[in-house]
Amino acid sequence: MSNLDPRDWVAADPDPLTRAELSKLNADQLRERFAGTLHFGTAGLRGPVRAGPAGMNVAVVTRATHALGRALSAEGLDGATVVVGRDARHGSPEFASATAEVLAAQGFDVIALPGPTPTPLVAFGCRDLDAAAAVAITASHNPPTDNGYKVYLTGGAQLVPPADRRIEQLIETAPAADAIARRRVSRDHRADANAERYLDRLVTRFGRVHRSPVRIALTAMHGVGGSLALAALRRAGFADLHVVPEQFAPDPDFPTVRFPNPEEPGASDRVLALAERVDADLVIALDPDADRCAIGTRVHGTWRMLTGDETGALLGGYLLAGTELTEPVVASTIVSGSMLQSVAAAAGAHHVRTLTGFKWLVRAGEPLLYAYEEAIGHCVDPDAVRDKDGIAAAVVAAMLTDRRLTMGSDLSAALDELSLAHGVHVTAQRSIRVTDVDQITDLMSALRTSPPRAPAGIPVDLDDFATRDDGLRTDAVQLTGRTADGVSLRVIARPSGTEPKLKYYLEVIAPPGRADVTRTSEQLYELVGRVAAELPGGEP
Repeated sequence: MSNLDPRDWVAADPDPLTRAELSKLNADQLRERFAGTLHFGTAGLRGPVRAGPAGMNVAVVTRATHALGRALSAEGLDGATVVVGRDARHGSPEFASATAEVLAAQGFDVIALPGPTPTPLVAFGCRDLDAAAAVAITASHNPPTDNGYKVYLTGGAQLVPPADRRIEQLIETAPAADAIARRRVSRDHRADANAERYLDRLVTRFGRVHRSPVRIALTAMHGVGGSLALAALRRAGFADLHVVPEQFAPDPDFPTVRFPNPEEPGASDRVLALAERVDADLVIALDPDADRCAIGTRVHGTWRMLTGDETGALLGGYLLAGTELTEPVVASTIVSGSMLQSVAAAAGAHHVRTLTGFKWLVRAGEPLLYAYEEAIGHCVDPDAVRDKDGIAAAVVAAMLTDRRLTMGSDLSAALDELSLAHGVHVTAQRSIRVTDVDQITDLMSALRTSPPRAPAGIPVDLDDFATRDDGLRTDAVQLTGRTADGVSLRVIARPSGTEPKLKYYLEVIAPPGRADVTRTSEQLYELVGRVAAELPGGEP
């Protein structure tokens, strides 16, 4: 069905709701709906829940699943096991059913996980059950109008090129949705046991503490991770748990937040307020599908969420201190901060920097101990989940907090210790939102041909990642420099992969040994602001 004629599409749409939606549109609206298709990339599909080939709907999911099945068969995987799970977003039950039933009709052994499921359970099931693939119906922390279709392949890692292109080509030649067979999938004991096996694995990997005094405030951000997170924490020995009640149950409209993303300003206000009321030691904010986790604590007397880079250094240091591996690998991306690299060097570990995304991070090398990206994604148990896992990260954060309390210390002191040993690291992001994507091309061109010579008075050198041949080639540029007193500057500029924005990732690092961490941090934040103001596009 490569010719997407609106009348043919409507006639073949198996969902009466989206058929009716398209039937009510006028000619101009139909042209807009059929001007393009939803692109299948390394993260699968993601887009607005609406009728037509450019939206997430049963017809699109049916054809994408048919293509996935054909791709697996082409690799000699006929009849192999495939795991299917979903979150609680609008359309997720219908999309998951279509996915499972199309694969079953193609002869695959389909394990459909019951009910709304955190995405890490899907990735875990793929690896634990030795499945050829897994599909998670989720749009993670996107707005409530969106949904998505995320694919894992053998080993439980996200697919990488050219697998995505092969599947997209097969989508283009897929039959009309109503011509694709479906077969009902029965309940499976392997699906029912998946969550319990995941919880057992957490205890096996990280152990449990006895009656931990750690008090935890947690929000599920209206997502599907709350119950499993509480079960995981309790099994690990943490009983003093407090939740934001109005954000605990799954709700696809995310009514109490503007954006269901713990990174967004204001998104974690309620859990921080709860933490202050109950005098918590640790704040945990999951995103809606629980694959990401932000943590917070009282830092120098003020409650705040930690940055992804701060959390990455803390968790990485904790895992490195407890590993028995002789040459462990830890990984972060080109836009993440540099603290983990320094922590790894001090621990005798090997640090690898990758392109953005966990599809690259989990392929950084072996034995992989830990990987993170600055966008609060943490892979803390890659032998079990080859992707970011907010629930496992929450357990590790609780274990770290318990260790600090046992020492008569806390996470704030742990951050200060890292700064004293490795230098104060300050990271920040700035985004330039545009109305025309050509403006992003112009800004990137300006950075390449006429980069700032000395932002905030710091002479910088240019590194164009588009010309690299070390596996890090991508559309990004890096500026690096150093002040006379040893403060280093690094700026990465790259187009956003999901929005019409140019993103700047800034990092400034003071040399180790500066005793007044608070004062040094204030100075570095001020420097970051001055640098950002002199970058192409100006200070947003």
